[in-house]
Amino acid sequence: MTPKEVLAFAKEKGAKQVDLRFTDLPGLSQHVSYPMSQLDEDAFEEGFGFDGSSIRGWAAINESDMLLIPDPTTAYMDPFFETPTLCMISDVVDPITRQSYDRDPRYIAKKAEAYLKNSGIADTAFFGAEAEFFIFDNVHFDTTQHSSFYYIDAEEGRWNSGRKENNLGYRPRYKEGYFPLPPTDHYQDLRAEMVEVMEQVGLVIECHHHEVATGGQAEIDQKFNTLLKSADGMMLYKYVVRNVANQYGKTVTFMPKPLFADNGSGMHTHQSLWKDGKPIFAGDGYAGLSQIALWYIGGLLKHARALSAIIAPTTNSYKRLVPGYEAPVNLAYSRRNRSAACRIPMYSANPKAKRVEFRPPDTSCNPYLSFASNLMAGLDGILNKIDPGEPLDKDIYDLSPEEMRNVPSMPGSLDEALECLENDHAFLLKGDVFTEELLETYISYKRKNEAAAVRLRPHPYEFALYYDI
Repeated sequence: MTPKEVLAFAKEKGAKQVDLRFTDLPGLSQHVSYPMSQLDEDAFEEGFGFDGSSIRGWAAINESDMLLIPDPTTAYMDPFFETPTLCMISDVVDPITRQSYDRDPRYIAKKAEAYLKNSGIADTAFFGAEAEFFIFDNVHFDTTQHSSFYYIDAEEGRWNSGRKENNLGYRPRYKEGYFPLPPTDHYQDLRAEMVEVMEQVGLVIECHHHEVATGGQAEIDQKFNTLLKSADGMMLYKYVVRNVANQYGKTVTFMPKPLFADNGSGMHTHQSLWKDGKPIFAGDGYAGLSQIALWYIGGLLKHARALSAIIAPTTNSYKRLVPGYEAPVNLAYSRRNRSAACRIPMYSANPKAKRVEFRPPDTSCNPYLSFASNLMAGLDGILNKIDPGEPLDKDIYDLSPEEMRNVPSMPGSLDEALECLENDHAFLLKGDVFTEELLETYISYKRKNEAAAVRLRPHPYEFALYYDI
């Protein structure tokens, strides 16, 4: 829509408020609301002022003034607010220079798309992310100087099978929650309503189902779209999932590994390049891939350890990225092996369906930064003709220790991932897509506020291990 069309749409829907949304550096949505009287055609150029110093990882207090510029193509009516509210994603702009703000994740995604076009390799990058999450009934947690705990409960959790009262059974076994019918699948209707609301606000959904873990693990898959639109869509997806669950008296988490000894939640990211309306990943190579696609995989694998700080950006991410839970810890590619970091889906022989599925990302990531960094790694592979090596088509658990030593793996902690990013990020700086200043800020924030903060605190299980030592 154009600004004029947005205003007409708002009038037609009876909008009383306008809500502007944007994303902070770690990947959490932020918003501010105004009466509809404050939105006119000029506002789409002049923007709305706000304090950028209060946003995580953003401006210093002495340069805090920022502008939000609404993107009219993202307009929709909020499905949850009681007051009829028009919503738009906004870009962040410096009020003095009128330049886009380098720490705005959406701007980084836009620069990645521009870099792709300027490279001449392709003009469009399509991304499709399979986001997984857990639906719980209750969660409480706290950490103080002298105590730390968390407690999760879900009616569907297998741990409730021994409960005496109000127990009807039918709960997925640990690691056996994939595709059961109701009543074992407790959340068919809840997921269906999530899908209905997603379609209402403009997302295109392909399917939904229960996932492998007990306790309400779910997956809803969006149809692929361009890099920027897919990242916008993922932010809206999370908003809808959380709020529909809240209306049902449930709570949703996108933490990668909230449950011990069961599968975690990933965000397998399908990606392909197109030029002049034609797919360029299809060919007569391995698994029907082109040489360009193989080089793209080479770039993803070469830089995967550095990418991990962006695509698996929490200390909890590395509770998921361990062997034994279909976790894609092995830096190899395969058409069938789900423990390989890059998988080539073989469901269709149609060249338009040929794509690479990058499996290490999880749902705690900032999708703008994740998709942009994936693209930059893949393009580096193409530009430098990086050979991905031989595919890993064997069962990883049948490999000998000697064979396993030849298969590199993802980092084992956020600390290690941040060090990898510090040592390997030149590929992200091309085309000024990422900047040194942005990456330094990101690494510093993650080290201080997450990696070090967790490392400094006693873990509850340490008391079980060491209290009587």
